[in-house]
Amino acid sequence: MTDVTMTEQKNTEHTVEPAQSAFSLSYGENGLAWLKIDVPGEKMNTLQAAFATQVGSVLDELEAKKADIKGLVVYSGKPDNFVAGADIRMLAACTTAKEAEQLATQGQQMFQRLEALPFHVVAAIHGPCLGGGLELALACHSRVCTDSDATKLGLPEVQLGLLPGSGGTQRLPRLIGVANSLDMILTGKQLRAKKAKKLGVVDECVPESILLKVAETLALKGKPVRKHSFQDWAMGGNPVGRGLVFDQARKKTREKTRGNYPAAEAILDVIKYGLQHGIVKGQKEEARRFGELVMTSESASLRGIFFATTAMKKETGVGDDVKPAEVKRVAVLGGGLMGGGISHVTASKAGLPVKVKDIANDGILNAMAYNFKLLDKKRKRKIISKAELQKQMLMISGGVDYQGFDKADVVIEAVFEDLSLKHQMVQEVEAHARPDTIFATNTSSLPINQIASVAERPELVVGLHYFSPVEKMPLVEVIPHAGTSPQTVATVVKLAKKQGKTPIVVADTAGFYVNRILAPYMNEAALALLGGEPVEHIDNALLDFGFPVGPITLLDEVGVDVGAKISPILEKELGDRFKSPDVFDILLKDGRKGRKTGKGFYLYNGKKKGVDKSVYKLLKLNPARKASGHDIAIRCALMMLNEAARCLDEGVVHSARDGDIGAIFGIGFPPFLGGPFRYMDQLGAKRVVELLNEHVNKYGDRFRPCERLLQMAQDEQRFYD
Repeated sequence: MTDVTMTEQKNTEHTVEPAQSAFSLSYGENGLAWLKIDVPGEKMNTLQAAFATQVGSVLDELEAKKADIKGLVVYSGKPDNFVAGADIRMLAACTTAKEAEQLATQGQQMFQRLEALPFHVVAAIHGPCLGGGLELALACHSRVCTDSDATKLGLPEVQLGLLPGSGGTQRLPRLIGVANSLDMILTGKQLRAKKAKKLGVVDECVPESILLKVAETLALKGKPVRKHSFQDWAMGGNPVGRGLVFDQARKKTREKTRGNYPAAEAILDVIKYGLQHGIVKGQKEEARRFGELVMTSESASLRGIFFATTAMKKETGVGDDVKPAEVKRVAVLGGGLMGGGISHVTASKAGLPVKVKDIANDGILNAMAYNFKLLDKKRKRKIISKAELQKQMLMISGGVDYQGFDKADVVIEAVFEDLSLKHQMVQEVEAHARPDTIFATNTSSLPINQIASVAERPELVVGLHYFSPVEKMPLVEVIPHAGTSPQTVATVVKLAKKQGKTPIVVADTAGFYVNRILAPYMNEAALALLGGEPVEHIDNALLDFGFPVGPITLLDEVGVDVGAKISPILEKELGDRFKSPDVFDILLKDGRKGRKTGKGFYLYNGKKKGVDKSVYKLLKLNPARKASGHDIAIRCALMMLNEAARCLDEGVVHSARDGDIGAIFGIGFPPFLGGPFRYMDQLGAKRVVELLNEHVNKYGDRFRPCERLLQMAQDEQRFYD
């Protein structure tokens, strides 16, 4: 037996449930049973609470026929996935922690019955095997997976503010050891097939063509006897080693989460408890803590992000009736940091050939070197082979002229922020490209309508604002001007998704959305600094609040010169509340542009070395902590919240959902808070207005609440139903 088709031809299939069952049994002449998972009407297999009866019937039959069965293979009826996890929509129906706990207990009992079968049970895995899917596979006695790039194994529940609730916290440590399992469960990382084999998560890693044959052969052997190494025992199986591992893990976890993600602490507690008290008590504790986590605001927020991004994958940005044009080739103008990053995601993620044009060969070499460095890092980590690296590099070409631009469907411009230069790019591209080629400008501050003003075909001009570094930052702002055609928008939205990005469509106004809400937040941090608050105190305050980097560090990373350039544009278009403090000019005159010049607020020598104390003297400050970290964080965050509400009111973003995704994916707004709009819903509009008014009294009129918030507070409205 070599594939599913042969299996079904050779065996007499007996469906336990009616035709719509997700689980069906068949039997081979050699005494092997085959359990197929195929959720009707769905592209991906997910586990659902409603399947409990179906699985129960299958297990009843297997237990009844156990004397005649020599082994069981569990496999997927889907061509490209095993089980992608549990359907988390069912958690929204839980009104109490006890209800959520019962869901976990139900899953545990189901998998416990599978594990207790007296014959050898083998999971045959191809494609994603995540969350509840991996917990199902862990309940099997052996696992075989394909060596395909599509195959990934992991327990990503922590990313939803949860822990694995169907035995994952108990079985995985017993299979691969404490340290490796903590690394997997605390990060939610997904393992590629060969790494899973190396760690012992799977027993065999084979080509897809022989997956079921290998699983069949293995299942007909007796149950395996697991042997644990001395290292496993030393680091997890004895109290001293176990305590060391958990102490180190807890320390690292607290440094990373700063206490904002309760799931991480719960994972540590539950795994440790299970190892101390046994798997039965461990699973009971796992279910209890799972139930508690489901009801937390952190999990609700993280699940909200998951649902939002899932929904956005299906959207065109302009309505379902608009069909995007096909994109087969892309060109990029500019070989700098942005151009290099854009070419990388176009070739490696979207799989599209891309030509980089620069005015000098050095720019082309820079883009090529940038791509090679990123790909070589993957090769060294054995994510890609040397042949794959060479193949992807061949997808990128370069030159100092417009040769080949007549074949480009989209040209992405990533040159300096100079309007006359961008005008020149529009005109030159229109002269050398096809009449239907889209011109997408990666501007961060210049209005798209101004860039399009010189175009012969303004309907094909659109903003496509990436964030640096492009290969890491998941957001893209798509900015149509008044004359951009709907098809142009739909086409670049689809392209951005192929590049691995989450695009949001925003209005063509100063700062667009992300920079507009970021600027007042950064300005407020700078004003706190000028008020005498120490640099580290401000940064730590916002790190504790949940941002990935502090605002002062971020200013150094982005570049003080960039901030100085954007601020006057925003102030001119949007008013005095965007007036930046007098910090920028003083720093720039002293040659402090941030990391790129080796000094800004911090000193750099490759890595951040610490605050440059001389910056206080330069700014004529005597630093001393006056406000608490919490007060500083709220002060800065309120400026962002107020501006986000204004943006929604003015139609800069289409919805609170888009505004939340933009803030989280674009500037790292704390995911556990769900984004600025969900966070304001948690606080309540009335409380947000009260806080803003308190800050008006403390710091001035820039904190005055916008009309939208005042109205919402009066009417007791929320951004989300």
